[in-house]
Amino acid sequence: MPEYKVFYFNVKALGEPLRFLLSYGNLPFEDVRISRNDWPALKPSMPMNQLPVLEVDGKRVNQSLACCRFIAKTIGSLAGNDDWENLQIDTVADTVNDFRLKIAVVSYEPDDEVKEKKLQTLNNEVIPFYLEKLEDIARENGGYLSLGRLTWADFYFAGIIEYLNYLAKQDLTANHENLRKVVDNVINQSQVQEWIAKRPQTDI
Repeated sequence: MPEYKVFYFNVKALGEPLRFLLSYGNLPFEDVRISRNDWPALKPSMPMNQLPVLEVDGKRVNQSLACCRFIAKTIGSLAGNDDWENLQIDTVADTVNDFRLKIAVVSYEPDDEVKEKKLQTLNNEVIPFYLEKLEDIARENGGYLSLGRLTWADFYFAGIIEYLNYLAKQDLTANHENLRKVVDNVINQSQVQEWIAKRPQTDI
């Protein structure tokens, strides 16, 4: 069996979908948590000088969505059965990632005055738009984001939702029962429950 390592900071955020997927697939991995103090020295050794990074038998790759897709294909059951099904999963996962980026760019805006204006648009237009669209998708798929069954897109959403809630300063699934089902369908998996029980406790 390949040896897996996940390199990330001591937070859930973009590292958690990888940890969820590896746990679900019963693929043992080393959870390498890098402190902010140690990061500058380690940064040059990471692809594109960024995290998270997945290491497989000593080979390191970046890009969390691509890594999620790879793990899902390794597991088998969380990927599509053909190119069209994989496209359906990719499309919704990319949409969730777009949503993340639109929230993050406002959250990390350094200029307070600019940030306040952007927050109004984010909270009044962007977040409601994406939540409505994603809720419709989850409803149509019976509590999943694609194919009417558990796929890696669900793991990506469930893995980053606490981080998104933190950035948006609200519970994004509070009034969206089908998106809540998406999260529950992932975190109620026994292997994921085992991971949640033993993982380091962090706010995000």
